[in-house]
Amino acid sequence: MKFTRRDFLATTAAGSASLVLDLQAQDKAAASPGPPPKKPVIICAHNGYNYLDRGYAVLTSGGDTLDAVMQVITGPEDDPNDDSVGLGGLPNEDCVVQLDACCMHGPTRMAGSVAAVEEIKNVSLLSKAVMEHTGHVMLVGEGAQKFGFKMGFPRENLLTERSRKTWQLWRETMSNDDWWGPGLASPKFRFPDTAGNISELYEERIERMEELAAKLGIAPEFRMAAIERVLRPPTGTIHCSVLNEKGEMSGATTTSGLAWKISGRAGDSPIIGAGSFTDQDVGSAGATGNGEENIKVVGAHTIVENMRHGMTPQEAGMDALKRIVRNFDGNKEKLQYVDMSYYILRKDGAYAGVCMWSGSAEHPRRFAVHDGEGKRYENAVALFQGQSLGWPPMPGRKRLAPEQKRY
Repeated sequence: MKFTRRDFLATTAAGSASLVLDLQAQDKAAASPGPPPKKPVIICAHNGYNYLDRGYAVLTSGGDTLDAVMQVITGPEDDPNDDSVGLGGLPNEDCVVQLDACCMHGPTRMAGSVAAVEEIKNVSLLSKAVMEHTGHVMLVGEGAQKFGFKMGFPRENLLTERSRKTWQLWRETMSNDDWWGPGLASPKFRFPDTAGNISELYEERIERMEELAAKLGIAPEFRMAAIERVLRPPTGTIHCSVLNEKGEMSGATTTSGLAWKISGRAGDSPIIGAGSFTDQDVGSAGATGNGEENIKVVGAHTIVENMRHGMTPQEAGMDALKRIVRNFDGNKEKLQYVDMSYYILRKDGAYAGVCMWSGSAEHPRRFAVHDGEGKRYENAVALFQGQSLGWPPMPGRKRLAPEQKRY
């Protein structure tokens, strides 16, 4: 069939007219965004608390919401003593620090993401650069690193002596209990056999680790913290969502990822819709915790969609947590090893922090907020009471009492 230039122009014009009509219909069908908030609000993971004031200052001076987010989350990235993100982040099993991040800008509906980046400290800003200076959304590994260097990001050694020595403690005591083999959700997963007095076995392991930590030169005041990081590998993440007085929103998540992970592993933090999601019409949400489990429920996007359909921030977050529980068929023995927190901000200023486990009475799970009344911590609403257990499961780890295993 002959197709002329006249035919091409005619069909293109008709298609464009149809698209315009479809978009107009969608605009009319869209829900009203509602009134703007009474004041700006910032919500973030607890490790962003010290930087909330400088983020709020951006908002009150008329600055962009994503710039305010970056003022909060680059603080921990720059801090060598914060091993959850950026400089000093805990390395992978090869003793290499690999970082992930993503961001979303509500007013323009743009997004950027990077994963498995080495030698660049502020990967949150790198994800923003991907958003602003490329036609892509995600860059990974060596490609993301090269892009960063071309954009002027300095090459830095991200491994501090503290993180290196903690890795060495893991390597010499726990490297057989790593991320290889079937995961917790696999039907092939088996809990380790236990024999003898498991409490005594656990105490003996702690004593041996303390002795080795001393030999490695780990400072006395940090030894138990290092042992904790070895026995309960942290996921090391910060999320922040921001809302200004005009109702504009942005969100971002940055992380050093799971400690001692397999090289190249990317969790939920660089995944738009899992680690972070912002919809200018509805709200913003983000996550910290077991990234693999959050990816499978697309947690941040699920929460925002729940709010779109009328759920409160708390209801929306609890629903996402229950989806994770469903993926384990409610198996409490396995769920004790799953940790997840969500930080949720709706466009009208309502917010919530929810978590899988409440934490201990001495150290409850908290999040940080600034809404013009000063920065503060608030306790997250928990699905389960008690403290999650670190991975991998091993003899001597305290099991939860029956009264703590309620859903």
